[in-house]
Amino acid sequence: MSTRELVVLGTASQVPTRHRNQNGYLLRWDGEGVLFDPGEGTQRQMLRAGVAATDVTRLCVTHFHGDHSLGLPGVIQRLSLDQVPHPVHAHFPASGAHYFARMRHATAFYEQADLREHPIAEDGPIATGKFGTLEARRLSHPVEAFGYRIVEPDGRTMLPERLREHGIEGPDVGKLQREGRLGNTSLEDVSARRPGQRFAFVMDTRLCDAVYALAEDADMLVIEATFLAEDTRLAQDFGHLTARQAARVAAESGVRQLVLTHFSQRYPESERFEQEARAEFDGDIVVAEDLERVQVPKRRSSPAGHRAP
Repeated sequence: MSTRELVVLGTASQVPTRHRNQNGYLLRWDGEGVLFDPGEGTQRQMLRAGVAATDVTRLCVTHFHGDHSLGLPGVIQRLSLDQVPHPVHAHFPASGAHYFARMRHATAFYEQADLREHPIAEDGPIATGKFGTLEARRLSHPVEAFGYRIVEPDGRTMLPERLREHGIEGPDVGKLQREGRLGNTSLEDVSARRPGQRFAFVMDTRLCDAVYALAEDADMLVIEATFLAEDTRLAQDFGHLTARQAARVAAESGVRQLVLTHFSQRYPESERFEQEARAEFDGDIVVAEDLERVQVPKRRSSPAGHRAP
């Protein structure tokens, strides 16, 4: 059975606190393990959360501020130490390629892992596979930053009653699925469209069109909420979002589950983030905590309607 869940490794912005490690998020998406923004201490948090280096198939870095990337040297070296047998693809802003190179070779070690670099220079799809399509869009932050989005292609759900009506059973069902037609029966006659799932990851940014584009119809939106509304001016000045802004994006974009994270150390308690978000968004809200596991919602039962920002 496929597993789709978010393992939260850290939720702090800028600096760690007693209860919040710097950023780090492992998305289990069937056979993929996408490690987003590994900040300092990620390797130890992986150990505490039961995440092995062999679970990682992709590294996705939104930008090269330290709280989103200083865990890279340890994670990269761990890939070799644990002799990860599969290629690991690294996605990051091309403008920060020199930072990635420095962290990849920060100290002496015997590099055995097959780490493949994929610098991002523009918006659009950056990888495809059985998991679907991985897309990136440029955000609005003092340094170049990209948000990420996974889009699974739509599938078909077979309808048993329709199959019976058309007299299709056994191996013929599989043949119809593969070929799209069996005699006078098309796949559409005996199935319904099954919307693919969508995951979005939005870190350090002001409100911009890319935030809405990434969030559109997401089953799970993981998004920064560095500040509360009382500090909206600070958020704008430093290129961040408030919990209220993040929730409004979710509400206007048809998001099903909102995961708030990347909290400023000025707010030791997390309850206010949920209270503020709840005023804008009436869906599922998770105020992320370190080492928490959040399940991606089950598939939609019907296609999502179009929603404009």
